[in-house]
Amino acid sequence: MELSWLLVFKIGASLAGVLAGIGMFSELSWPVKLKVTATLLVGIILIGFLAPLGTPVEPFGVISVPAFGGAVALAGLAVLAGFIGYFLSWPYGREIGILAVPAGLAIWAVRGGNMAELMRLAPTLAQRQGLFAALKWEPIFWLAIVAAGFGGVLIGQYLVSRLSSLVPRSFVLRPSSLVPRILAVVGSVFIAQFCIGIFAQDVRIPDHRLGSVMAQPAVGQIVFAVLVSFGIAAFLVKKFLDASYIWPIVASALVTGFAVITYIKEDTLQYLVEHHPPIFFSRVVTSILPVQMVAFGVLGSIAGYWLAVRYNYWRKHL
Repeated sequence: MELSWLLVFKIGASLAGVLAGIGMFSELSWPVKLKVTATLLVGIILIGFLAPLGTPVEPFGVISVPAFGGAVALAGLAVLAGFIGYFLSWPYGREIGILAVPAGLAIWAVRGGNMAELMRLAPTLAQRQGLFAALKWEPIFWLAIVAAGFGGVLIGQYLVSRLSSLVPRSFVLRPSSLVPRILAVVGSVFIAQFCIGIFAQDVRIPDHRLGSVMAQPAVGQIVFAVLVSFGIAAFLVKKFLDASYIWPIVASALVTGFAVITYIKEDTLQYLVEHHPPIFFSRVVTSILPVQMVAFGVLGSIAGYWLAVRYNYWRKHL
């Protein structure tokens, strides 16, 4: 693939955003910040710009699950991104390398169209029912791609452990009972959904039947809302349940399905079709694409977890 000037500009702009975000965590040393930046950049290039998701035919087409061949290639690139990220961020490969794939998916999450565009292309009740029935399961695919990236990290860790006996200590998930895990997942779903409803804002108009309907939030508003919401969820489940970020990450693939099952009823859809333009939704959480929910949900979950670790350390040594 020829590296065009436009692609160079996109990579540079993405890297600038990464550096600005990392700069907020002043307690990190510059070598660690550079390792994080390099790892994110690998994901941005391999997944965000080189993955075979294709360019939507329509000017505002929506990125969705690719065909089988594209899905396999995407999973392979995810493994490669995690593998490379592990070595780029050595000796913190397990903690940092997992960021590569969600960073790349985040690029796709902000490209192309939005949920309102899908509603416009599905003007009838039957079409929207079919659309939401498919979207309900789509987050599981994106979570599988994130898991493939984590698999690449584990492959790198395995190779290092086989080649060297001096493997640095890394973050290890401690075994826990089933109840805290379930509570962490369920709690994260409810916390994230509640917070997204607060942070993702746009034009809201009153409705005598639904109470109110909200217009499609801008992509920047969605990014902020999902990142912060899952960050809060991960922070709370770490603080009160001592649970890993794995469980809020799992929850990122369940929020969309839960919202569809809970809020997308036939009578509600019929009412929206008959009385409101396609840019309006009865619940703001249903206006977020699955790839957006998973990509920024994963990044927010990891950030929230480590902020909780940092907070606990600060409280202990205060």
